[in-house]
Amino acid sequence: MDLAAQAAEGIRAIDADSDVKEAAIKFLTRWLTDPEFVSYRPQIEWLIQNKKWSGLLDRFAQILPFGTGGRRGAVGIGPNRMNLWTLGASVQGHAEYLKERFPNVSPIQVALAYDVRGFEDQKKNYSADLPNPILHLSSRKFAEYAAQVYAANGIQAWILPENSARYLATPELSYTIRHLNAHGGLNISASHNPPDDNGGKFYDERGGQPVPPDDQIMADLVEQVTTIKTLPWQDAVRTGKIRFLDDAPHKAYIELCRKQSLINPPRFDEIQVVFTPLHGVGSMGAMEVLEKQGFPVRPVAEQMKPDGQFPNVTQTPNPEVPASLDRAETFAQSIGADLILATDPDADRLGGMAANRDGTMRFLNGNEIASLLTYYKLSKLVENGGMPRSPIVVKTLVTTGMVTRIARQYGCQVVENLLVGFKYIAEVLWQLESTGQYEEIRGTPDDFILGCEESHGILVTPKIRDKDSAAACLLLAELALDQKRQGSNMVECLERLTQQFGYFRNEVRNIVMPGIEGRVNMGRMLETLRKNPPTKIGDRPVAAFDDLQREEGWMGPYRGATDKAARNFLVFHLGDSARIALRPSGTEPKAKAYVEVSSAPAKNGVSRAEWQKQCEAINAEAKRLGDAFLLACGVKS
Repeated sequence: MDLAAQAAEGIRAIDADSDVKEAAIKFLTRWLTDPEFVSYRPQIEWLIQNKKWSGLLDRFAQILPFGTGGRRGAVGIGPNRMNLWTLGASVQGHAEYLKERFPNVSPIQVALAYDVRGFEDQKKNYSADLPNPILHLSSRKFAEYAAQVYAANGIQAWILPENSARYLATPELSYTIRHLNAHGGLNISASHNPPDDNGGKFYDERGGQPVPPDDQIMADLVEQVTTIKTLPWQDAVRTGKIRFLDDAPHKAYIELCRKQSLINPPRFDEIQVVFTPLHGVGSMGAMEVLEKQGFPVRPVAEQMKPDGQFPNVTQTPNPEVPASLDRAETFAQSIGADLILATDPDADRLGGMAANRDGTMRFLNGNEIASLLTYYKLSKLVENGGMPRSPIVVKTLVTTGMVTRIARQYGCQVVENLLVGFKYIAEVLWQLESTGQYEEIRGTPDDFILGCEESHGILVTPKIRDKDSAAACLLLAELALDQKRQGSNMVECLERLTQQFGYFRNEVRNIVMPGIEGRVNMGRMLETLRKNPPTKIGDRPVAAFDDLQREEGWMGPYRGATDKAARNFLVFHLGDSARIALRPSGTEPKAKAYVEVSSAPAKNGVSRAEWQKQCEAINAEAKRLGDAFLLACGVKS
């Protein structure tokens, strides 16, 4: 029996849908026989000889889905992995899309960015004794290959020079696209995913990711790709199809971020700020902004080097996870720092910890950062006389309602019903720019105050169209400085906000279901909840249920398959003070349940002890509801 037949027999023996198994066998046979994939063959044969049937099924069952902005996943061999073939097909489809979108433009231009990643097979999924074309495959190499595909399609690609020690953070790419008047962009990054993951995320001419229906048009063109065109690197450079970025966009980006400052810079030793990029690119954006604005930054030395293996980071290089800041916390406490700031590997998200009175550090979650920065910017604009005529605050549906309460207290218009994904915040800005309105909101980008999402994403200037850690880090450092000048601190400021606007407890429960089988089970779980939603969660009746995929609902008809996928969102309203939303992740094998329970503002004269007791009761209620909801999903808490 030949290897293809052995693989087919082994895959068919797996307990999975027959259509999925037959698709895997078809793709696997192609990769075993087509000369295009000859370099991958030794590893595929090794997987077959070692009877890795489940792994082969997962690698070959489908082409890695092209989501709402690109492809992201584990680097590996097979169509359901990130490799030069899956990236190349994406870029080829994007090139076709750009030529359709800009039919009379020459040259069409794109800007490319890449992060610090390199595939080292940390999980030992492949043979170390055989040739492996994906081993050591870096984000830079992915980006260079993408540039060759663009060049072969007549599109001019801008990329950092080959010997550059610098990287472009995700928000800097967004700014660079606009600075160059380019027609699109591509970022090679898997953000805070595990080290062996990577991805390609595409941008439009406005510096944001395409939204429906444009993302559907692009996805359709990607699916139609049968041939990937490439031009040799040297030929592309020689003919000017690949061009190298100088420092001008970077300097302009840094100055733009500095212009967001709202108070006088610190005096010598007035504040101590610890910073870590978690081995990513944040030192070349956020840290540079802080230093140029006069903040004395103390770096976490062992995490400063750009390194895609993230060797000195606990658990994950994600500032949403408190454990990732353990080294920064130890260092901060040893020097009596006021604030820790951290950025994720591609430096679009920020996280941090603020000092208590006793010198210990308190972790700040994404909702707290969003609330603090909304308050800080609005209060300072009022104080400085800089409030725009029609101020606008924008947030996603699952971001804390405290942002809405603060914004409305300051007379802001609020967009608060957006799907998860910062591209929807960017779309609000585009609608304001092009039409002067978004739904019932009226204004222009100059009225934009802040956009935020619970997953530590903040934007404070309309001249960037993706979340931006640099300017947000600056404002968070300024808030800490401003509170210190008033004899207070950021932790106490947050406590005052909860008393003034109400206490909000926001929790995220992850439902992890990896692999092809997991994806099937995830679909079944969501379909069951959709058709038979619970009438009660815990001891609270479900007052209203929203299925955002219902075309007769408030979101209206679909604008394509990508829109339908993004709207795979269920919301359970549990009265005025509680809500649970459920959605599958677009980039990871899990679903997220967002639990929110809130209180009214504190009554006049309530003691601090009594208020804390009320807040603890809200915390307990959120936990009970989260546990009960997981049971309703058929998952143990």
